[in-house]
Amino acid sequence: MMKYLIDTNVLSEAVKTFPDKSVMRMLEKCQHEIVTAAPVWHELQFGCQRLARSRKREMIASFLDDVVKRTMLILPYDDKAAEWHAKERARLSSKGLTPSFVDGQIAAISAVNGLVLVTRNIGDFTHFFSLKIENWHFPKSG
Repeated sequence: MMKYLIDTNVLSEAVKTFPDKSVMRMLEKCQHEIVTAAPVWHELQFGCQRLARSRKREMIASFLDDVVKRTMLILPYDDKAAEWHAKERARLSSKGLTPSFVDGQIAAISAVNGLVLVTRNIGDFTHFFSLKIENWHFPKSG
């Protein structure tokens, strides 16, 4: 059962040298309830393709193909998401707010599928109407 849509900055924790332990714990705990979105898949692929050919790039490419692509459903930006996104974009722009287009796509896919968007960048998504958001990153003190 799909419950959470995982954003780029959460999925990328798995390939960090020192990943956030709370994120990794939640990814494991919720592994059968998580999906991601086509725009997230694009961001992950783009980030990998921009890297110089190296062991790091090979490791990330392997993670993307062997873990993300093989074990996670990647939801499309379809007509329902596009309509939701257009309405929200018009509503927000009338208030002088201009979230990035890709964030709008991710929010739309999450919203139309009734999923909780899991992201570290809460501020990028707070203005979207009726979007459920969670941050699985351990709060840093100091």
